[in-house]
Parts: sequence; C-alpha cells; structure tokens
Amino acid sequence: MTLPRTVADVLARHVRFEVECIDRMYLNVYVPQLQFAQGIVGYLQRQLGLRIASTAPLGAITDRFVTSVRRFAADQGIPIVDFARGQRKDDVMHEHLARFTGDEGVLFIRRAQEKVPLFRTEKRRDREGKTYPWIVKTTGLVNQFYFSCVDADFGPFFIKFCSYFPYNAKLCLNGNHWAQRQAAKTGIGFTPLDNAFATVDDPTALQTICDQLGPDQIDALLRKWTAILPHPFTQTDQDAGYVYDVSILQAEFSLTQTLDRPLAGRVFFEQVIRDNLDLGRPDQVSLIFDRQLRRGGKRPTPGRFRTRVITPDVVPSLHVDDKHATIKQYHKENRALRTETTINDTRDFSIGKRLINLPALRQVGFQANRRLLDVQTISHDPIAGHRALAAVVDPVFTPSNTRVAGMRLTDPRVQALLTAILIFRLLPRGFTNRDLRAHLAPLLGRDPSTMTSGQMSYDLRRLRLHGIIERIPPLPAHPRRPPPRDVPHPPPQPRPGTRPRRSRQGRRSTTAPPRRGHLRQGPRPSPPTRRTRGMIYTPQT
Repeated sequence: MTLPRTVADVLARHVRFEVECIDRMYLNVYVPQLQFAQGIVGYLQRQLGLRIASTAPLGAITDRFVTSVRRFAADQGIPIVDFARGQRKDDVMHEHLARFTGDEGVLFIRRAQEKVPLFRTEKRRDREGKTYPWIVKTTGLVNQFYFSCVDADFGPFFIKFCSYFPYNAKLCLNGNHWAQRQAAKTGIGFTPLDNAFATVDDPTALQTICDQLGPDQIDALLRKWTAILPHPFTQTDQDAGYVYDVSILQAEFSLTQTLDRPLAGRVFFEQVIRDNLDLGRPDQVSLIFDRQLRRGGKRPTPGRFRTRVITPDVVPSLHVDDKHATIKQYHKENRALRTETTINDTRDFSIGKRLINLPALRQVGFQANRRLLDVQTISHDPIAGHRALAAVVDPVFTPSNTRVAGMRLTDPRVQALLTAILIFRLLPRGFTNRDLRAHLAPLLGRDPSTMTSGQMSYDLRRLRLHGIIERIPPLPAHPRRPPPRDVPHPPPQPRPGTRPRRSRQGRRSTTAPPRRGHLRQGPRPSPPTRRTRGMIYTPQT
C-alpha cells in the first residue's frame, strides 16, 4: 500500500466505496390556501360561517389543538420537554433513542417559543371614521410543538407544528437513515457510520436503494404521521381541500467516500486546504455549480462568494458559499471523506420549491459535489498544472504591450494544434511552417493546399508567445563545393600565334583582379551556406 501524495491519488487509489444519497432535508408543511389574507377570509366565511373578517374566532381552534396535544401526550405516556437555553435538541434526541426499543413511535414532545409569520386583526377607519377589522400578515412569538419520532422506514425524524393559525409545520428527515433502514430490510450487511456507512457488503445495491428516495416516499411519511399525531384541522376542513402541502426549505445532498485508512483523509485535506483557498471566487463557483456569474455590468450576480476553513477539535472542514448554497467538505469520523451540497433556496438555480422538484434539485446537488472534486483534483498538481493551463488559456502581452488572445481549449482549431504539436515532440531538427500545415489540415478535415502560410504563421506565433513552442537556430548546411587548396598558380599566358585582347580602356593592368573563371593566388573565401526554408520550431520541454 503506497502513501498517497496528491488529491488524485487519494480519490483514485484509497477510496473503498462511495455512496451518493439525499442527506438532511428540512421541509415546509403548509396549507396553500391559508398563506395570504384573502384565503384567511375565505376560510372564515366558508368554514366557520363568519361575516366579519377577524382572527379572534380562531383562538378557539388554537385552544382545541393545544388541548389535543396535551391529551395525546398523557394517553401515550410521552414526556413534554422544555429545553433550557443552549441545550441541543440532538443530544436529548440521542438520549431518548438509547432508551427506545420499539420499531416506531413518538420519543418526546418539545415545546418552545419561536418567532414565526402569522396573521392578526387590526382596526382601521373608513372615510366616515368608523372602525372595521382588517387581517394583516405579521410576525409573533408563539408556542411550537416538536414531535420527535422514529419511523420504521425513515428512522429518527421530527415534525414541528405551530400552535397558532394557519398552523404551519416543518418536517425534518435524513435520507441516509432511510437508506440504512431499507438496506437492513433488504438483507444488505453494513456497518453504520452515524448518518453514513462505514462498511457495506454490496455498494452497488446500496446505491440503487439511495436512488429510489424521492417525493413519493417523503409525502407518504408526512401523510402517515399527520394521521397519527394531533391534527389542527378537522376532517371537514380536510374534505373541503384544506390539506397540507410540502415545499423544500433546505436540502443536503451528500457524497460519502469511505477511505482505506485515516492517513489518506489527512493527506487529502492538507493538500486541498493549501491549494484550494480560492474556490469561493466567482470563476471557480461557476465551474462547480455550472452556471454563469456576472461580476460587473448593469446586472451583476448577487450573493456572497467566499471560502472558509473551519477547524473545530483539530478536524478541518472546507466551506464554499454561493448565494444561498453551501458546499461543505470534511473528514467524517476519520474514516470517510464527506462532501455535502446544501441548497437553502431552490430559486437560485431556477427550480421551484415544491417537493415534486426534488429530482431536478437532486441532480444539481450531486453534480456540484462531483464538480468540486474535479476542480480539486485538477488544481492540485505537483507540476503546477493549473498554472500551465492558465498560461495557455489566458491572453498574454508581449514586451511591446501587444495583446495575444488566449487559446481556448473548447476551440477545435486549438485542440488540433495541440494534437499536431505532439507529433514533433521528439524530432531533434524541429519542424517548419509547411510540416505543421501537413499534419494540422487532416485534423481539421481540410486539404493542406487550402491553408495559407499566413494562417499557419498566426498559429505558430500564438503557440510561441504562450510558451508551447520555441524558435531554434537552423543547423549549418553543407557548402556547395569544398574550398580550393592554397596553391600558387602562374599567371595565364597567351596562346601561340594570337595577340592579347585589348579592353576598351586599354591594356589590362597587372594589378587588376583576374577575370571571371580564373583562379587568383591566395586563399579563396568560403561560399555562403545554403539558406533554410522558413523558421524552425520545436515544442517546449
């Protein structure tokens, strides 16, 4: 077993198995018709038969609901707990779970006062000065009842009811607990790791189970327990259409990668924290969430983009924020790498809040987890690969301040150029404009004769200024003929019977240079070397 050195080593060689699953979900449970003042007036007139729009008669419904909650707790022997300041409800939940022996039931009921939106009646005056009631939406501090329960399919969860009209509720569940219960029913052996899996006999079958969790199972859980617990609305109200609906307030999508040993997780976070502190920048966020961000112009993308490194109890965790979404990455119990995408507002991704939109939201969350790991794998490179990539993709400036466009990797011509350059990687003599044209044209589906020398010169200049190739001096060519030997020759003599030719300017001077074709005494200068056809290039090392 080798020691992991990089993020890529940890993910490729030291992950035993991985599980993608919906993690914690916080859902809004509400009656759609009662979320605005006109709907409240309709309920008062149609269901209660009142002519005056006032919330005063709703107090009787609140008293009836609170009484039914207390009676339910007394009949079932369920304790009603008032939490102290600073007391965590998860700690109390674990204490009751340790003593619980049944398959499902209510563990305890927590009572707390919280500020929530509600409707009240205020007095207004008309033009004649007479007063009349008017329903307005406001906020108030009212009692909330938390029902901490255990379900046979979902395990521990809680549902919170507001004790004041319109009796909105909140449902909190965990998809990993649901997967654990379903795996146990199917007969898949596993070792639980809090809300994850430390070991599992069949990871493929477990992933199939996790993929089955959707709106139908969650809606069935709500309908089941609203029929068991005290209900603020009567059966007549429900038959009239005043039925709870579900929307998504918060959803977590987790990717748990169980490691072979704790050292691999520590190496991962040491490398990630050192090399990925810029993940919160808009350009990195746009890669992770696959959406366009505008930092300037008339309509910039709102939101806070940041990276946080939190180290509680010497266990680091990485947080990347984007508007109302957060990606959290941490070493879970020193056994697994946990990557969680938490979406607090589905409209950040142009997705509705209704529960039926969970499949689309699920795709966004799981893709964000994978994209984060891809960015981390690419950004951490012992040979500074991300810097080399930026040097190619980003524009460069020459010493004369001339801008040279970047080479976009999505451009087919750039891909063809980078592919063709590899052909000349091991050639000692380099390549020329014509050589590159012969290999580039087939990659682009063109004939080499249709590509001009000027087009290739433009590409070669971009490659050279981005540091991909360099110009090299041409090799010395062989002379056309060997230089003459340094042997003295006698001066030429006229032929017998002939007279020496006279030039127009008189007899040739003895000091004049010899005519063409005659050798003169002394060493002859070496002829010029053969010129090369164009520049010679070679790929950079």
